[in-house]
Parts: sequence; C-alpha cells; structure tokens
Amino acid sequence: MPVSAQTEQRLLQHYGLTRVGTLYPDAWPHQDDDSSGDEEDDIEAQQNNKAINRQTSKLSGNSRSSYSKYRNIDRHASIRSGTTTSESLVQQDEADPLGKASSVASELKQRGLPVEENLKLRNRFMLSSTTFSPALFLSQVHQDASTQDLLRGLDTLSQSIEQKSASLKVLVESNFEKFVRAKATIDNVYKEMRDQGADVEGQQAGRRPHSRHASRQSVSHFRNTSGPFSPTNKPLPSDKKKNALTKESEYGVQGIKAPLVEVAIKAEEVWGPAIGGREKEETLKAVVSNIESHKDIFRLSGNLHESIRKSDYDGIAEAWKQAKKYADQARNIAEIAEGAGGELKDSQAQFIIVTAKTWHHVTQQIEDFKRDVWRKLKSSHGRKPAAVSDETDKEEHMELIGVLLQLGVDENPIWEWLHSRYVYLKDKIARSFERSRIEIEILRRKIANGDQTDVKLLARHLRSVSDSKSLRAGKDVHKDMDTPAVLAFWEKVQTSVTGLLSSQHGVLGEVLEYWEIAQSFIDNKAQRNFPTPVFAAGIEQLELEPDDVQNLRAGAVELINLLRENIFAFFSDDPVEDLSDLYSPIPPTPITPAPDSSSPASFLTPTAKRAFTFDPATIPPPSPRRGDAWEKFAFWPPAANSLSGSYHLARLLVLVGTAASEMASLPLTRQARLTDSLRSLVAAVRERSLQAVVAAWSTDADRVKWMENWQRSPQRNDLTLLPEGLKGWEEWVVEGVQKIAYVSEANAGREEEGVVGAPSAKLLTLVRQAFVGSLYKALSGMVECAEKDVNKNGEDGEEGGVVVNGSSNGSGEGNGAGIGSPLNQNTRKLLTLSNLTHLRIETLPHLLSHFEAAFSLKLTDESAKLRDVLSQIESRLFDSYISPTTARIDHLVSSAISSPNWAPAPTRPSDPARPTDAKPYIYDVLLTLVLAHSEISTTAPALLHPLISHALEKASESLLAAFQARTGRYSLSALMQATLDVEFLAQTLNHFTSDKAGEVQSRIYLALDERTDNEARAKLQAELPEMRGALKKLREGSKGVYGCFRRERGQGGRGRGGSSRG
Repeated sequence: MPVSAQTEQRLLQHYGLTRVGTLYPDAWPHQDDDSSGDEEDDIEAQQNNKAINRQTSKLSGNSRSSYSKYRNIDRHASIRSGTTTSESLVQQDEADPLGKASSVASELKQRGLPVEENLKLRNRFMLSSTTFSPALFLSQVHQDASTQDLLRGLDTLSQSIEQKSASLKVLVESNFEKFVRAKATIDNVYKEMRDQGADVEGQQAGRRPHSRHASRQSVSHFRNTSGPFSPTNKPLPSDKKKNALTKESEYGVQGIKAPLVEVAIKAEEVWGPAIGGREKEETLKAVVSNIESHKDIFRLSGNLHESIRKSDYDGIAEAWKQAKKYADQARNIAEIAEGAGGELKDSQAQFIIVTAKTWHHVTQQIEDFKRDVWRKLKSSHGRKPAAVSDETDKEEHMELIGVLLQLGVDENPIWEWLHSRYVYLKDKIARSFERSRIEIEILRRKIANGDQTDVKLLARHLRSVSDSKSLRAGKDVHKDMDTPAVLAFWEKVQTSVTGLLSSQHGVLGEVLEYWEIAQSFIDNKAQRNFPTPVFAAGIEQLELEPDDVQNLRAGAVELINLLRENIFAFFSDDPVEDLSDLYSPIPPTPITPAPDSSSPASFLTPTAKRAFTFDPATIPPPSPRRGDAWEKFAFWPPAANSLSGSYHLARLLVLVGTAASEMASLPLTRQARLTDSLRSLVAAVRERSLQAVVAAWSTDADRVKWMENWQRSPQRNDLTLLPEGLKGWEEWVVEGVQKIAYVSEANAGREEEGVVGAPSAKLLTLVRQAFVGSLYKALSGMVECAEKDVNKNGEDGEEGGVVVNGSSNGSGEGNGAGIGSPLNQNTRKLLTLSNLTHLRIETLPHLLSHFEAAFSLKLTDESAKLRDVLSQIESRLFDSYISPTTARIDHLVSSAISSPNWAPAPTRPSDPARPTDAKPYIYDVLLTLVLAHSEISTTAPALLHPLISHALEKASESLLAAFQARTGRYSLSALMQATLDVEFLAQTLNHFTSDKAGEVQSRIYLALDERTDNEARAKLQAELPEMRGALKKLREGSKGVYGCFRRERGQGGRGRGGSSRG
C-alpha cells in the first residue's frame, strides 16, 4: 500500500530515521556511543537487586542514559522513552514561582526576548521543564528585583513546596498498604503473563537472571523486527506458549480467533441473503411509497435552502407559505382525531410525522434567515450608487422589509430600519468629524513646530497671482499660493467639511435622503412600492404608530442639530490643547455597513479603518505661543498667507452656506424653529473666517516688501515686478474676502430661506480698515526696502535677504531686463520712485475702484488720504535721492565763488579783464549733473526731467546764495565772469529749465546789480555783444560733451509720469 509524503515524514520522525531518509534502513542509526554502556549499567543495577526508586531516579537524572538506541521502537511508554518527550509536555506559560507576575512569558516578551518563536529558550524559563535555568530565570525575569523582593519570592516558593510536600506525604501515608498490595498484584499478573510458555526461551537464554526492564526491552525489539527471523514468522514451540498471556499470542485467543472468523464468514455467506433480503425489500418499498406520496413535503426543505442560497425572496416566501399550509392540514387532522376520540390511520400518522419533521427544518431555516435579514436590514444604510438607474435598481431595504412582512415578524421592520439608520447617522456625525478634527489639529501642530517662514519663498507665493504670469492663463495657480504643508492642511479641512456638509457625497446628503424616505413612509407613499404578496400578508405593520412618527421627527431634528453644532464648534472653538480624550479607542458599533469607497465621504463612516494617519505614540506638542493671530483659530494653518486663506475659506463658506440653506429648506426645520440657529451658524463661521483672513492680510502687508526682487517688468523697463505683484495680491484677497463676506455662491437660488444674510456693518468696517491699512503698509515697506543700508558684501542689513541678483530671482521668474547693480542704493531709490509714480497714477485708482465695486462702498476720504500719503512718500524719497547731488553742487559753487581767485584779475588798471570761458566749478557742476543724468536715464527715464530740473533749481539757488555771501562790490570783470557762468549753465540746461529756475536766475542778476556801481553797469552793456560771442563759442565747443542735456527730436514737455516735484 503506498504511503503519502506526510505519513512518511511522520514515520521518519517517530522512528528517528530523519537522518537516513528512508523507512527501510540497512541498520538502525546510533545515537550515543555510551548508550550501550548505560544499558549495561542498568542490567548490573537489576542484578544487584537495587531498589526500584533508585533505578528510576538514575534513569531520570542522567540525561545521557535517558536515550536508547531502540527508543523509537519501544513497545511501551517506558521511563526512558517518556523522558525524550518531556519537553513537549512543558506548559506554554506558567505563573512566576516567586509570586511576582502571573505570566512568565508576558514578562519575557516585555523585555524583548523571542520566547514565542524560540521554544528551547522559553523552556529554559519554565519551572516544569528539565532544561530550566535558575540563573537565567533570575537574571531576566527578576533583573530589576531588589533583595527584599527576592526574599519575599523565596518565602513564596518555600510555602508552595511545603504545601505540595505535605499533601504528597499525607497521600502516601494514608494509602501505603494499598500501594503495596497493588504493587504485588501487578507483579504477579505480569509474572504469569511473562512466564507462561517461556520455558523454551529460558533454556535458549542460558538460564540468565530475568530482568523486567531487560525483558521489556527485548520484547519491544523483536516485536518491531522484520525478516525471516521475526518472532511473528516463527511457529510457537508448544501449545502452552500458544495459550500464554502475551502479546505475541494475542493474550491466549490466537488459537481460536482464526476458526471463529472463518465460521462467521461462512454463516454470513449462507444465511445473510435469506434472512435480510425480504425484510430489506419490504422496508424499501414502504420508504419509497411514503416518499412518493409526500414528495412535495420532502422537497420543501431543499427548495427553501436553495432559495435562501440564491437570495430568491419570492421563492422563500412561497416555500414558507406552503409549509404553513401543510402544517395547518396536519394540525386539523390531529384536532379532528382528538375530537372524535378515534385513532389515527397509518397514512395520517405518517403525514403528521413527515410534516412535523419538515416543519421543524423549515422553521429552523426561516428563523436563521430572519436573523440574517434583520442584520442586513439594520446595516443597509449605504447610499444608492449614482451609476445604477432607478429602473434597474431595486432598493435593498424595501426588499428586506417586504420579505420580513411576508414571513411574519413581531416588530415593525419599517420602524426598525428607520431607527437603525438614525442611530447610524448619529454615530457617524458624532464620531467621524471629531476624528477628522484630531487629524487636522495634528497637522496644525506639525506646521507650527516646523521651520520658520522663508521670506523668499513667501515672496514667490505672493507673486504667484500676478497678472504677468502665465499661471492664471493655464497653470493651476492654487498650487503655488502657499507651502505644500499649508495646502495639505487646507485640503484636509476641505475634505472633512465636504464629507460632513456635502449634499451629494457627505453626511448631510444622507440625512436629507433619510428624512425624505422617512417622510414617504409617514405619508404611506413608500408602502405602495411593496409587492402584492406583502399586502396579502396583512397591513397591520405597514403603517407607523403616532409615537414612532414623533420619534422620527425628533431624531431628524437631532441629526440637523448635531451637524450644526459640529461645524460651529470647529470654527468657533480655540485649538484643542489636550488630545488624549479625543483619540481614545472608539468602541465598536453594532451598525457596520460596508462603506462606499467611491464616495469622498467614505473615510467618515464609523466602520472605516480606525487607524489614524498619525502615530498616537508620537503626538506633537501644542503649537508654541508667540502672539501670532492664527494661534486662536483651529481651522487656520500656522503661517498661512492671505492668498491661500481667502481662497479656501471662501470655498468652505460656500459649503456651510449651501448646507445651512438646504437644511433650512426642510419643512421639519421650520416647524422646529431651527432657522435662527442655522442663520447664527453662517454668521459665526463668516465672522471667524473674516477675522482670520484680515489678520493674515495685515501680516502679509508688512511682508509685501519682500516681493521686491529688483527685477524689471517685461512691459515697462523703468518698473520692477512689485507694483504688478501688489496689484495681483490685493485683487485676489479682495475677491476672496468678498466671497466670504457675502457667500454669493451659496445664496444662488436660496434667497427665500434667508439663512445667508448680508454682512454686518461691523464686518464691512473691519474689511475696509484692513484694505486701506494693507496699502499704507505696502507703501511704507517699499520706501523701507529702497532706503535700507547695504553692507560691504552686497547684502541687505535686514534679515531675510530681500534683494537678490537682478538677472535671476531663484524661481525662474526673470522675464524682464536685468539691472546693472540692483544693490546700489541710488538705483533702488530711482526704481522705487518710478514704482510709486506708477502706483499713484494707475494701480492705486484701480484697486480703490475694484474694492468699491466689490463691497458697494465709497472710499472717498480714504482715497484722498492715500494720495496725500503717497505724495509725501514720493517727496521724501525724491529728496533722499537728489539731495547728495544738490549738496555736492552747493559745495562746488560756494567754495569756488567765495575763493579770492574767482574774479579774473585785470592786466592793466585801466583795462579790465575780459573772461572768455566759464570757471572750472561750472564744469564740475555740469559733470555732476551728467553723472546723475546717466544714472536716471538708464534706470527710470520718466524721472529724468523732474530730477534734473530740481537739481538746476538747487544749483541756481546755490549760485544766488554764493553771490550774496561774497563781500565787497563786484567789478566789471567779476560781473562779466558771473554772467558768463550763470548763462553758460542756464543755456546748457535749457531743456530742464523750469519757472522756478528762471525766477532764481533773475534774482541772481538783481543781486549782482545791487552790488555794483553805475560805471561798471554801463560798461557791462557795452561788453554784452562780445560776451554773447564768447558764450556762443563755449556752447559750440561743448555741444558734444553735454549733448545728453539737449532735447531729443519728437520729445516734448517733461516726459510721462513726471514727479509732483517737477
């Protein structure tokens, strides 16, 4: 007979042949070389008639003598073979013998020891094991124990040993005589069984002393030996041995066993068919007849089982109907017989027995099916998939209610299903969003405990909504508005609120659907969809009781209140400080529907996976208190900017407003007077959201200056990207704040409910102040950025590194022309002046009109104040830039004219000196203005005319002050030199001459005329033609040198964007 691989492996292990690998070895494998010596020691011990208890202790105490070469084929479970499997009898766990712990294995697992995987290691700690190690036990289990603990453990161990020893002693003393008699009886019986028929063996053995142990070993050895010399193949030498009470002779029955078996076989062959054939035939005929006459009843149980397996509810109802019909017939037969006082016929009795048996099986299946249907009904709360059309989709709960009504139930399945769904929704609202709040707070803490704001990264985020970028045209601008951590926080909040308040995929949609279904059952409209057999079964449970209707209404109102309170608490409460109570394990709920993974709100179901998205063992600490505005808002991510905040809060307000309007549209809500509560919810969420956005708006206004990277605008080379970035940022925030304040998208089509009202005057004032304040801060920051000091390494003195290289800003945004030295302070001032001029003329009026249109407000006073402040800032920065130039000019003029060598000395007393060239200081003044002209024209050409004109005015004033400060009267030579200097400077800068400069020049001539005499005055008139010729030569000679001051063709006036100082 072939042996399977599993059986072969067990046999190899049992007989110790795993090393040989075959069940038919040539020789038995040896284990220990000294095992034979151990056996000889045992035989010698028997020959010396040692006590049995001494032999037993030797066998159990010597680990090497506990194994025999033939232990795998021993016939009896002797002491030797028993010791080999003692380790398998060790308990998997046991109490600490010193009384410290109730489980040794638990203590070891807490200390990191692999006792579950390593059984040998575990047995070394178990007191019941032969490999128990006291030293290892104490060093691991009691490594933290004190001396007193060990002493107490010793007392415990001593008491345990004394109790067990005393019990054993009492048992032995009280039954000692019984033990002796039992031992003597066992020895006598064993001797008779062993010695009967063993005379031949005794002679062959040479009359050697008999050892019970050795005899047992030899018997077991020959019993398992195969071959021609096996005792089983050798005929017994005598009848006496054949009848011996040994296992080889089957304890005396071997001689008669074979004849008896042969006789039994013959008797069965001869008389079996004759005796049992007819009886079997009659029995089979009766059974077939009975089955044929009641085949419909017999088939009921199988048909019902098949219908249940296929979920064929119509088949189940039909089978139950037939079973009740047959049961009623059997009951009528029994009642008629009992009433008549007669006996039942055999056919009637058979019908009643068959029906009763079938009824028992059917009712058992129906009860099991009912329990399963009740379970399904109370868990059928998933929303109907949108992909399944109404014609093909039959709602599960209607089918389950219908089949329960047909089968008959004590409770009303309609009420039970509606109540279970109410419990399910209540549990879902109360637990799921609170769990989301925990995860939101964890994200908030992680962001708060992270790195501080990177100003360059913040500047890039604020510039992300600029009109000059291609982001608004094609790319998703929302991904660049803030850091990934902040955007992930907003998405988490959005997903959580959507899962709660969305009417399509959220819990609110399930609540609205629940009340719609409940209302249809209350109005008896849903019952019309039941099949006809449901009405045939009775209509007493098709209608809801008045108390049930009232409870349904109260439950729906409670669900709406729970939704409102959760959202209100999330937006109104401060951040949670202690999360231990919130993330405690959630107990299982009896309502366990399978969540729809395709729904965005599936993560909110109470049966969803309860593992958090964070490790509860490593909860981050609460966010540090630094006095920031966001610290009191649980829904606002730390360090988030106003762009992302206004955008995402506007989306959240749409959800809240739409949900409040939908809840208020229910007649149930109006009856319960919840409209005011919903209106208060929208107002509170709006107010908190506006407070958070306004705080971030003000903070970002202080950081607008970080957007200045001194990179030229691609549209205008005299502007940087800051004006355009400021415009885009302000427009985006104003639009977001407007959506938050008016919740216009939520109001669409819901005006009749009146839940989302207009913002209060207080909120509008708050928004107005935030807008105007942001403009003031932005203007101040621009000037601060332009005037800040630059250290010798070319970096800003202020932390943050606002100024970067003009050719690249580190984010790939370098579209405009680079500037030569963006760290030059004069270049900064010129670019800032140009930016301020552009803001005053274009950007600021556009932002003001945009705000007024968004909020239907007039900013007349604020506009006037902003323009005044902007003019003052421009004037201050204008003077800050041109003052070094005018100061140098004043120094050159005053030092030159006050010098005694300024006036030309006459060659002869009667012949005055006639100057033909301007003094050197005039050329120094013109050179200074040439350098200023070059710097201005390459940086901000629009500012060239006002700045050079202002410098000419200051130069003229310096000339007037210097001429007035000179002592003495002016001679003809001095008058001619002064006239030549003034006219040469004025005519060279004629293009930049202003009315004020002309007036100052007139005052110069008056001051010179006042300090000369009539003779010099008259001679000057005679020298004027010659002076004009000299002046003309000077102009012609310097035309190429000072050509930058000439008016270009096609250029008129003062140029565009002239400063107010022009």
